[in-house]
Amino acid sequence: MSYMYDYLIVGAGLFGAVFAHEANKQGKSCLVIEKRRHIGGNIYTEEKEGIPIHKYGAHIFHTSNKKIWEYVNRFVEFNQYINSPVANYKGALYNLPFNMNTFYQMWGCITPAEAYDKICSQQMEISHEPKNLEEQAIRLVGRDIYEKLIKGYTEKQWGKKCTDLPAFIIKRLPVRYTYDNNYFNDRYQGIPVDGYTSLIEKLLSGIEVRLQEDFNANPLQYKKMAKKIIYTGTIDAYFSYVLGALDYRGLRFETERFAMENYQGVAVMNFTEAKIPYTRMIEHKHFIFGKQPITYITREYSSDWTIGEDAYYPVNDEENQKLYAEYKLLAEKERNVIFGGRLAEYKYYNMDQVIVSALNAAASEFVEG
Repeated sequence: MSYMYDYLIVGAGLFGAVFAHEANKQGKSCLVIEKRRHIGGNIYTEEKEGIPIHKYGAHIFHTSNKKIWEYVNRFVEFNQYINSPVANYKGALYNLPFNMNTFYQMWGCITPAEAYDKICSQQMEISHEPKNLEEQAIRLVGRDIYEKLIKGYTEKQWGKKCTDLPAFIIKRLPVRYTYDNNYFNDRYQGIPVDGYTSLIEKLLSGIEVRLQEDFNANPLQYKKMAKKIIYTGTIDAYFSYVLGALDYRGLRFETERFAMENYQGVAVMNFTEAKIPYTRMIEHKHFIFGKQPITYITREYSSDWTIGEDAYYPVNDEENQKLYAEYKLLAEKERNVIFGGRLAEYKYYNMDQVIVSALNAAASEFVEG
């Protein structure tokens, strides 16, 4: 069969863009198709009045992998943004992740020893093996932190009561006995000065891209176009849900403009009270240290997902993992198809992990092929 392209890349997100870039460097002909109206997947940023708006929620690039940090810096300039979110519970504010500032705000503890003793005393409430997420959280950080900073947020995020969620969802919670509000432990951290869309544009430079084209609407036609398919969509959709649909969580966003320089004073504020319907509020200009006289905020709502809607993250409970394992067996039997990225692998990936995965897939292709 005569093919028009060496590779058809399904999805113009980070995995697809990195693979396409590496294939293009090898002289391979590539076509990237994307069902949305824009490139970038969920890291797409849209500029408004000089402010890159994180269209699909906050994305902060962080990694301890020097090679990956150097890789992304070849394409765009990163600033020195440090993620230091704040939790809002009934109007009281707490620093995240849980650290000495949090413990001072919660209990008035000044020394690490005081905070340690307070948490230990509350952990003792759960002496048995935790049966659900609520018991697991109390076992890790005590009831006060659980009730104020975990319970409401988690129930909104998953759409279920913490007592109905499995314990393994939170195997650990970060607790620091230092006054350090840096959310991540990674050595390298920042955000592209011109937004993430600029990174994807550079990766896809010189590569044919077609928007508003849905591979799963006509897979047989698309498969005839290239020797090999790089598929980054939901794995169950690829197989037409033949084994049933996997569960994902959806997200909904409301963006609002304000004629003021500073609305909430921080890029990310989590709202941990159950009766507040959104999980967090993002003020985009703080990602780039903006000084504009106006500002944009986005309220983020977690929601149930149905087929046809954008899937944001997998529901990694035992039932869904079993179903994914069955789909993975089907995927391994597919000839000339590589499944990659968060949706195709039904796995939560940070951005640096997506890049590593895409680079590994490309290296395997071009060494072996």
